[in-house]
Amino acid sequence: MGIFFLIVYFGNMLPTRINPTRIEVGCDEVGRGCLAGPVVAAAVLLPTDFKHPDLNDSKQLTRKKREELLKVIEDEAEDYAVSFVEPSIIDRTNILKASFNAMERSVNRLKEMPEHLLIDGNRFQSNLNIPYTCIVKGDAKNASIAAASILAKVYRDEYMSMIHQEYPMYGWSRNVGYPTPDHREAIKAFGTTKYHRQSFNLLPSQLHIPFAR
Repeated sequence: MGIFFLIVYFGNMLPTRINPTRIEVGCDEVGRGCLAGPVVAAAVLLPTDFKHPDLNDSKQLTRKKREELLKVIEDEAEDYAVSFVEPSIIDRTNILKASFNAMERSVNRLKEMPEHLLIDGNRFQSNLNIPYTCIVKGDAKNASIAAASILAKVYRDEYMSMIHQEYPMYGWSRNVGYPTPDHREAIKAFGTTKYHRQSFNLLPSQLHIPFAR
């Protein structure tokens, strides 16, 4: 029984690449569906033989586990970068383009350009002259994408906790900018801030939302 358990447990660890002979970087973003705050993306190059039994889609992990894995990823990754795209750019373009922009920025910040990108999702567009593969739910299928999702999530959550100190009434330390009932109630009561995405449907009616001071 013990031997069988170990085989199953370690057999579920995610692969880092789809082609181990080339330099593949995993990319993912966090914050696309939020009403406030930036969209954040990470690009991660893991060693080919990197293995960790807890590595998974950041949404499936506890905050404590994400923070533990962040240290492992930053210590053991061959390279990584995290980039933020602010609400003003999201409003000027759109959230999809801003998400692609954040991933592109992260790739451009790597020490060396990769040979191939592994993108979470079903589409990607950028000015990068790098071939890529889109993987639907890739953060649960590929270790490099999962690592990128964890870095992006932890960095963004920390940022939202920081700006929560400036506008505590929106509860960003808890909801990290997502459209929770308490966040929308605060928008209704106090208006919007410079961190809110004005192009989003902040309230169902979108009628006369004041700007918070």
